[in-house]
Amino acid sequence: MDRFQEMRVFVAVADAGSFVRAADALRLSKTAVSRLVGELEARLGARLMHRTTRRLSLTPEGEVFHERCRQLLDGLAEAEAELTAHAGEAVGRLRINIPVSFGLLHLAPLWPAFMAMHPEVELDITLADRLVDLVEEGYDLAVRIARLQPSSLVSRKLSSTRLVLCASPEYLRRKGMPQHPSDLTRHAVIAYTLPSMGDRWEFDGPHGPVSVTVAPHMRTNSGDTCCAAALQHQGLVLQPTFLVGPHLASGALVEVLTQYRSIELGVFAVYPSRKHLTPKVRVLIDFLVRAFRLRAWPA
Repeated sequence: MDRFQEMRVFVAVADAGSFVRAADALRLSKTAVSRLVGELEARLGARLMHRTTRRLSLTPEGEVFHERCRQLLDGLAEAEAELTAHAGEAVGRLRINIPVSFGLLHLAPLWPAFMAMHPEVELDITLADRLVDLVEEGYDLAVRIARLQPSSLVSRKLSSTRLVLCASPEYLRRKGMPQHPSDLTRHAVIAYTLPSMGDRWEFDGPHGPVSVTVAPHMRTNSGDTCCAAALQHQGLVLQPTFLVGPHLASGALVEVLTQYRSIELGVFAVYPSRKHLTPKVRVLIDFLVRAFRLRAWPA
């Protein structure tokens, strides 16, 4: 039996959490999938999975073996991709990390077109707002929205966005319009917990930089939750134009302190190295650059 086939089947079952779903994904029968995993366990002399009628989980030995199998299969895919690099063919598994809100709003609609253009590329997309280690965690590329600091990573700018202080007209009618950043200490504030500035909000005013320490009555690591609370008249938010732009355009939210602009952030495609850049990564970068060339949010 092909050991790589056994590993592929085992990884598919572990990832899907189900023999049935893995069989569907692999286009094999459930019986064949179950048999292959059973034969693998017999050959290794170790139980890799706990099976019950309701759920499937990995044993400690299974977790270790799953990680090793994943590394081997990824390495095999990379080797195959490198062999086709001279012909410029984009093939293999492409692991991408992207921020949650941005990924859902602005990247999810793009993936079907990319897959149609490059049918031999297998997309593996993770949505997470935490800062992942591309090399350590095995990602080919990440999209980051930030003021990038110098690092060993390579980046390509796709677009930019600005943090906007805004609230609903109903909230402003009830609580009044702030006239200066210092007024924010007397307002209800809904804070996003992930930016490095934390509760110290920075602005560039008519007479230079201004900062204020806010006391949020709500904190969340989700920009969508911040936006939803603001739309329900719960307070002021400082969120990027890629998220609040449509609500500003419709009038559901209103920008305040327009003479005090907050920071601008770049939208970057970030990848480990220019050296030996595989065709699958190169075509994705080029695709994203083209897709965002004409895309802009309110400045």
